[in-house]
Amino acid sequence: MSIREKAIQGVLWSALQNWGSQVGSLLVFFLLARLLTPEAFGLVAMANIFLAFMQIFLQQGFAQSLIQRQDLEPEHIDTAFWTNLAIGACLTAFGLTAAGWVAAQFQQPQLTPILQVLSLLFLITACGNVQQALLERAFNFRATATRALAATLVGGAAGIGLALAGFGVWSLVGQQVIQELTGVLVLWHASDWRPRFRVSLPHFWQLFRFGMPILGFNFLNFLNSRADDLLIGYFLGAVPLGYYSIAYRILGVMQQLLVQTSQQIALPTFSRLQSDLEQFRQAFYTATQLTSLIAFPVFLGVLVLAPELVVMLFGEQWTPSIPVLQVLSLAGIFQSISFFKSSVFMAMGKPSWSLWLSLLTVVLNLIGFSIAVRWGIVAVAAAFVIRGYVVFPIGQWAVSRLIHIPVLVYVKQFTVPLLSAITMAGFLFLLRNWMLALTSLYILVVPVSALLGALFYIGLIRFCSPTLFYKLLTILYSPFTKKVKTPS
Repeated sequence: MSIREKAIQGVLWSALQNWGSQVGSLLVFFLLARLLTPEAFGLVAMANIFLAFMQIFLQQGFAQSLIQRQDLEPEHIDTAFWTNLAIGACLTAFGLTAAGWVAAQFQQPQLTPILQVLSLLFLITACGNVQQALLERAFNFRATATRALAATLVGGAAGIGLALAGFGVWSLVGQQVIQELTGVLVLWHASDWRPRFRVSLPHFWQLFRFGMPILGFNFLNFLNSRADDLLIGYFLGAVPLGYYSIAYRILGVMQQLLVQTSQQIALPTFSRLQSDLEQFRQAFYTATQLTSLIAFPVFLGVLVLAPELVVMLFGEQWTPSIPVLQVLSLAGIFQSISFFKSSVFMAMGKPSWSLWLSLLTVVLNLIGFSIAVRWGIVAVAAAFVIRGYVVFPIGQWAVSRLIHIPVLVYVKQFTVPLLSAITMAGFLFLLRNWMLALTSLYILVVPVSALLGALFYIGLIRFCSPTLFYKLLTILYSPFTKKVKTPS
């Protein structure tokens, strides 16, 4: 089976994983948002700041190295597993002892037991990192899709059950722990690899040298993705953080559904093409083009329909999240076509380039968030968007320099989707206002507007670029119209 055929099948299974797990996660999320208070979500968001920081040391780049290395040896795998397990155990022990101090910094004593229970996630996650990497390296996205779906269903059922039983914030805690534990058990069932008790120092240093820039990148990525939560939680409190986290969660779900389906298979695909620069460029063009084709209209559609969408899904208590979601939707435009940059850097053996780009992003984020937090959560969201559009061209310049992509050729990949999505947003705005004048039933306004907006957008793409339209159809349907031969 060729790399292209593996990549196409990988996209389909990755799509099933992301869409299936995220649809299930969304349903659970909607129910929990109606059953729990903004304060409960804010407390767990505070706890997740600490968890995300500690996860930096667990996601130290060994898994990416296992995927990227062309000369992978059994000693690499065993060394990565036992190193991860040791780090996970140390992080769990630290979390159990440091929980009280972290809770005191936020002046939220009820955080202490929450942090202690969630610290178990470090040890649980460490048991599955290598298995996940090996399955992705082998393009076995069917197994990773099964893992994601099973974990989402079991964890979601546990969270809803706890919420209905009146456990409050512990519903969110239980959901996370049970979901991660289920996912690890499925990974071990799906993979036939088992660790042998050996650690090779030379192989450790090979993994470590590759992973160090990724470790630094993950630290900077933590500051990029959590600095806003940290400042909001510290200065504004749990309730505003709850409102902000709901809007950011919706943005994250859209990214997961629309972008990470392709991004998940980008690193193994790009890594196999690193010796053929022309095929590498074409793969990058295709990933950018198809992602923008789907993501742009969704983010702009959410921008227009956010007032009705939030109330319909979560209830009136979450209306302060609406302007935050509208502002963050603008971030989805540049983020959807920026996610592939780190995969390009890693596939070409330049993880340090991601590190330097993230360093710039961190500096701008900290400056912007520190200034904006005094004006509230909407201002923080605006600072996030402004920073993104400042950094975006710099990151693309780095990619262009590495794999020799002309800027105009790159921009051409998403010009038609962008202009079509903007036109669709204008049409959707007029349609929404017209429907609201006829009825106040949001459950009717939102789906009808979304459906007609989607049809309008598809028609624009078909009219403006028939080639792009049929290219999308060809890639989606090729696995079903052509028998794929596997090597004997």
